[in-house]
Amino acid sequence: MDLLIKNGVVYDPINGIDGEVMDIAIKDDKIVEKVDESKAYVIDASNKLVMPGGVDLHSHIAGSKCNVGRMLRPEDHYKDVEPKTQVKRSGVGYSVPSSFTIGYRYAILGYTTVFEPANPPLKMLHCHHEFKDIPILDKGCFVMFGNNWFVMEYLRDNKLDECAAYVAWTLNATKGYAIKLVDPGCVEAWKWGDVEFLDVLWGRPEEIDEPVPRFGVASREIIRGLCKVNKILHLPHPIHVHANGLGTPGNYQTTIDTMDSVKDLAEEGRPIIHLTHVQFNGYAGSDWITIRSGAHEIMKYVNANKHVSIDLGQVIFTDTTTMTGDGPFEYKLHLLTKNKWTNSDVESEEGAGLVPIHYKKSNFVHATMWTIGLELALLAKDPWRIFMTTDHPNGGPFTHYPRVIAWLMSKEARKRTLDKISKRARSRSDLDNIDREYSFYEIATVTRAAHAKILGLKDKGHLGEGADADVAIYDINPREVNPSRDYKKVRKALSKANFTIKEGEIVVKDGDIVKSIEGRTYWVKPDLPGDLMDAMESDLARKFRDYYTVEMENFKIHDRFIT
Repeated sequence: MDLLIKNGVVYDPINGIDGEVMDIAIKDDKIVEKVDESKAYVIDASNKLVMPGGVDLHSHIAGSKCNVGRMLRPEDHYKDVEPKTQVKRSGVGYSVPSSFTIGYRYAILGYTTVFEPANPPLKMLHCHHEFKDIPILDKGCFVMFGNNWFVMEYLRDNKLDECAAYVAWTLNATKGYAIKLVDPGCVEAWKWGDVEFLDVLWGRPEEIDEPVPRFGVASREIIRGLCKVNKILHLPHPIHVHANGLGTPGNYQTTIDTMDSVKDLAEEGRPIIHLTHVQFNGYAGSDWITIRSGAHEIMKYVNANKHVSIDLGQVIFTDTTTMTGDGPFEYKLHLLTKNKWTNSDVESEEGAGLVPIHYKKSNFVHATMWTIGLELALLAKDPWRIFMTTDHPNGGPFTHYPRVIAWLMSKEARKRTLDKISKRARSRSDLDNIDREYSFYEIATVTRAAHAKILGLKDKGHLGEGADADVAIYDINPREVNPSRDYKKVRKALSKANFTIKEGEIVVKDGDIVKSIEGRTYWVKPDLPGDLMDAMESDLARKFRDYYTVEMENFKIHDRFIT
């Protein structure tokens, strides 16, 4: 049916709408100029906050590591149980929810589009199976290439066109959306047990020019090579980079070096590299005793250079599960915490690891991590190049997004937490001295508009004519509330949407799921000259026989399988 949202207080940064009272008309699954009010279902949004459906470019929601996390942590299942209703499937899980539960909880927050940020090519079929089980949300997945044997061989031999052909073939074969790099080169060294090589990098996290054993190509060359490939293929999203040295004191310099490594490749007007969960790569100091925030140094670079964008990876003080393709980091975390650990080696492609963790306010390192994420956001001059995430579930479950929003919008909310954290961490942070408070317009930018723009999703993240009819309505009047003072009201309102509308369908009403629909999956199909692809495929067929446990044809995911 047609929908008409009347008199809402609308925030739509892509179209420059900053708190205007206006109507939103929906016909079928699109936003239109107008509908016949007498024949439409009318939602009275008077004195209510209206924004586009939320978009999250980095949240670990599907794939084999999520399933391993569920098996590793049975104790996580009982913390948050989702009961079965006439509309919902039952589910469990606090930091690693079951697949149906992920869709419901995101929708209740007002989110409608979420991207899984890291899966090895060989595991992508599993990822798509889980996508089919996540209701409501539109989804997509970034494919990992940063430790791929074939990529490193092509780049070592200066075969950039062949590397581009391989990446294009793999993205199409696995139905992936973007190029992901996780700890480029280092995971491969870890898989072979090259302790000497890793000791060099762990001791000097700023070093990205150390050749990877057996491949003779350094992290810098992998980053630059895949950035060039991204440009050749005209992919919609920049290379999505989990930088080297994650979780290591002094790694802020690695982050800056990584961003600067592709500066000469920059294009006017758009980022060409996205650094993800930068809080985990924002540590200054030389060891765990001297660790401090490196956010000022990082943001000085980001603010001065438009070729880069970042997301936060904000820490929440809670129990959660860390999971990443950065296997060596997870082993280090296991040694530091003595918590249980699991590790994975994915043939000639990537690796991964998982370790549970509980972030505590009293812990000096944890508290420092918490301050870094907020400093990154509050020091940003351009909210279109910074994105609110918790790197779910690494910094904390996505269900805590309203809490992060409250911290961004209220200095008082930040101070209440600062008063409870480690005094040593507070003394080494500049968070006390930052007065900036985000507006609703900026929140709409860093949780919706900017995500859609950097992903190249022209129909998402806005409420203009022709956009997908994804809308979130919250029971709070942004014209009357003062987020700086009333941050608890903001947090409460954003925790349960009054309405979430997905493709013109009301899926959430008064914070409850009222309809469950199937979302779409986005993937890319890069186009390259046929002769180049033919030559690459001939070479690749040989490599599959030599290196893989599956046949080349069985590796492919057919179009008909994807929604």
